[in-house]
Parts: sequence; structure tokens; C-alpha cells
Amino acid sequence: MIKLKEIPKKQWIKFGIWTLIYILFTCWMQNAWLLLGLIVLADIFLIKSIPWGGWKKSKNPSVRHALEWVDDILFALIAVYFINLFVFQNYQIPSPSLEKTLLVGDYLFVSKLSYGPRVPNTPFSFPLVQNTFPIINTKSYLDWPEWGYKRVAGLGEVKRNDIVVFNFPAGDTIALKVQNPDYYTLVEMYGRERIILDKATYGDVLYRPVDKRENYVKRCVGMPGDTLLIVNNQLYIDGVASKNPEKMQLNYFVETDGSVITEEQFRLMDVSKDDRKMASGQVLSFLGFMPNASGQYNPVYHFPLTQKGVEIAEKLPSIKKVLVEPDVFGGGDYTYPVDYQTGWSRDNYGPLWIPKKGATIELNEQNVGLYSRCIRNYENNTFEEKDGKILINGKEETTYTFKYDYYWMMGDNRHNSADSRSWGFVPEDHIVGKPILIWLSIDKDRGWFDGKIRWNRLFTMVHN
Repeated sequence: MIKLKEIPKKQWIKFGIWTLIYILFTCWMQNAWLLLGLIVLADIFLIKSIPWGGWKKSKNPSVRHALEWVDDILFALIAVYFINLFVFQNYQIPSPSLEKTLLVGDYLFVSKLSYGPRVPNTPFSFPLVQNTFPIINTKSYLDWPEWGYKRVAGLGEVKRNDIVVFNFPAGDTIALKVQNPDYYTLVEMYGRERIILDKATYGDVLYRPVDKRENYVKRCVGMPGDTLLIVNNQLYIDGVASKNPEKMQLNYFVETDGSVITEEQFRLMDVSKDDRKMASGQVLSFLGFMPNASGQYNPVYHFPLTQKGVEIAEKLPSIKKVLVEPDVFGGGDYTYPVDYQTGWSRDNYGPLWIPKKGATIELNEQNVGLYSRCIRNYENNTFEEKDGKILINGKEETTYTFKYDYYWMMGDNRHNSADSRSWGFVPEDHIVGKPILIWLSIDKDRGWFDGKIRWNRLFTMVHN
């Protein structure tokens, strides 16, 4: 039994420093149960009833060397785990939904402190892996225990026009082999039984906790309590036209005088190789393009452009016509909510009120269609329609009061973005963090000696 008087002063200092750090962390987490960890700290630095570093006394140098590596690796994994949970994480832009604001191939640091980090729903998970181990394709987390939603204090709150990383709301249930479109759209398209029974096509149907759903990044254009409306691609909030993002893109059909658009011209308009498509057949006559003197159609391209890109295209002498892609190309049959007919489409959507914490709605037919997913899936209630009555948690209700704030997320590449128009609201408990820094940017259209690394984007801040 070690006497307190015999403990070196150096150990008391170490214990005091780590105790202060740990108590501050406990206050931040707002969880008094964590104070039990002080017993472990006291044992590590003072009492030493458990031989935490006993391997260092081994007379076998090979054993000592191997265990040193194990010790270092465990410390690194624990450090990375806590940094990834509470400070920041790395994120790669996988799709063009925010082009040209954020580009495919951008690698970002996402700050979790900006909005306050969440206490993990699944505390036992492997760091740096979202939900599945690569190669072996097994879950990277344990289902138990699963904790409820809690967010600790951060540096600020989500603001309008912030670029936000969040967990995919419709990713609570997934068909493992077909994750785009989402499970709920697949059910609406093909029926639930087919999705569940046809494992060869769709794979297993799985549930994922909030923090293990895929990460998405979009721009927050609608705040809790807003009424949102889109008319001919223009967004309105509470009846006032919103300022469009500087680099917002729409799809266009571009007709030339018979010549082809050169690589230099594509680069001038800032059109990536993946986006360069040709239109043909009945689409051209449907859009109003006319055959030339020889009875053939001039080349008509189909690609996204910013407003600046449109202005450049219209000035090119070889281009005859620039036409914005009509709404009919937007696949309006499957806008949110997919199981309730609204008549809304990609380019003409709403009006739709965004739920706000503490606000109460009447449970009429329209509100049930628009908000039942929030009540059932996000706020974890049982929801049943029976004999013309609404039962929430088994009790008849005529109104509902929301527990969470909700947000509306859209991509700047408006015609090439699966966003809230497709899958609806983002609850506050799904918010992950805010991209703050681009630390690397790779252009897959270029060679290593032709601008593959976008040097001008390295270590630049992400501006909203």
C-alpha cells in the first residue's frame, strides 16, 4: 500500500494537470458520471494498484519493444478518436452538388466546434471509419449502447447560407446495394416487399444510428420557422427572393453553329469533362431547336454553367443559343415527401414551412403528409392513422409540438444535387459541423503536370 507522503511531487503535479483537464472536459460534456474517471487517474498517477506500465519492467527487450508499439498505437487511436469526435474530421467532396463553390476532389477540415460537437450515439466505434470497414465490409461500430441526442456548447449556431456537413436524414434505413436513390424513394418506386425480398438486386435492408449515417455537405438555405418557396429556380424565403450563391449553377442546352466546342472553350466556361454531354433525337425538337439548311441539327451540348459561364458562352462566336434546362428534366415525381402528392417539382417547389422547436401544428391531412416523417423517424414517436384519427404514442392527438429545429439544405449546383427537395428536412441532431479549410484539392480531369493539384485552393478557407 503506497502512502501519500511517499508519492513524488512530480506525480502530484501530473495528476493535478490531468485532473484539471478532465474536470473541464466533464463540465463541457455536462455529465457528472464522468467524474468517476478521476478514480482511474488517481490510480495511474498516484496509487498504482493496477500495473499500467508493468510491461516496461520486462527483461525481454523484444517484449518491451513490441509493447511499446502497442502502447503508442493505442494512444494514437484514442487521441484520433477524441479529436475526430469533438474537434474536427476530414471530409472529401465526392459529388458535384456544390460546384463551383466546393469541387469534386476537395479535401476539407470540418470543424465540429463551430456548432458544438455531439455526444456520440454509438460510443464504441472505430475512428476514421464512418460506418463500414473497407475491404471486409463489416460494421465499424457496436449497436450497444446507443445513446440519445446531446450537443455540447460550441462556438456558434447554424446560420443561413452556411455550408454544413450533416448525416443523411433518409439514411436511417438503407438497401445496402442500392443507396441512391434512398430507401424511401425505392419503396415508393418499386414497393417495400420487392426491396426486402430481392436481395440479389438491393442487398440487405439495414438500420443505421444517426451518427453512422453517411455524411453529406450542402448549403443551409432555410432556417427553422421559415416558409420556403422555389419559383422557376429562384428561391424565396418568407416571400422575399434570396440572394443566389455567387457560383450557383443550372443545367443548360448550348447550340453551336455546327462547330465543336474546344477544350480551351470548355475550360473558359469552367465545365468539367464529366459534365460535357451531347443532346440528340426528340429532345432537340421538344426543346425547340430547328434543323439547319441541310436538314440536320447543329451540335447541342448539355452541361451546367454558372451565371458567369452563361455570359462567357453567349459571347463565343460559335455559339448560337443558350437555353436553361426545363423543369420537366428534373424528375419531379419523386420530390419530398415521396409518399404524398404535392404537385411540386425540382424548379418549382413549395410553399413549405420548416419546423421549429416548440412550434405546434394542426394534424390535418396536409400536415400529416408533410411532417409525419419528422414526427415518426426523427423525433422517435409511434405514429398511426386509425379510423380517421391520429394516434401518437398510442394517444389520440389533433396537434403536435416539435422537439427539434429543422433546416433546409440545397446544393449550389441546383440541377445536379440530391438535396432537401428530394429527401426533406435536416433535424438538428443530424448536424455534424462546418467545413473551414481546404487542405488538398485534386482535379481528376488533369494530369500531374497539367494542373492535377489545384494549388490555388490549397489551405484556403471555405467561404459561405
